[in-house]
Amino acid sequence: MPHILWSTQWQGGPAARTVGPGAEVVVGVTEFVTHRPWSTLPVGAAGLRLRRTWPLTPGAVGMWLWVDVGPRMNRSGSITVWTAHEHLLGFVARPDHRRIVSDHRARGTLRSATWTAPFTSPAALRESAWRLVSKTAPWPASSG
Repeated sequence: MPHILWSTQWQGGPAARTVGPGAEVVVGVTEFVTHRPWSTLPVGAAGLRLRRTWPLTPGAVGMWLWVDVGPRMNRSGSITVWTAHEHLLGFVARPDHRRIVSDHRARGTLRSATWTAPFTSPAALRESAWRLVSKTAPWPASSG
């Protein structure tokens, strides 16, 4: 059965107005696979709460949340775009993000990948990240 993937619309961050065409950005993709499908909804709700803080997140260019609504419905994650790796690390270290990770850690497994790319458009960045999400490209061996 095919994967049925859904994502939120692009949500720009405060740095979206400052990133020009061709500027190097950091793209981050996360995938959380829950052990049980009924755990996907609470994880997704936590992601939506974090998304509300996005307009105030330093260095955030933009983001999408995504979920696999296929038969198992146990995969979800994010695609984020940052002006610098330090901003991504700052977000990951935020108390609200750390609390969510701690609260849901036992519900599944997480992997992530990051890379730098020239900023051409949100659509082009999403397309490159979507290859991981849609499983049309393998996750990098170093993703954890």
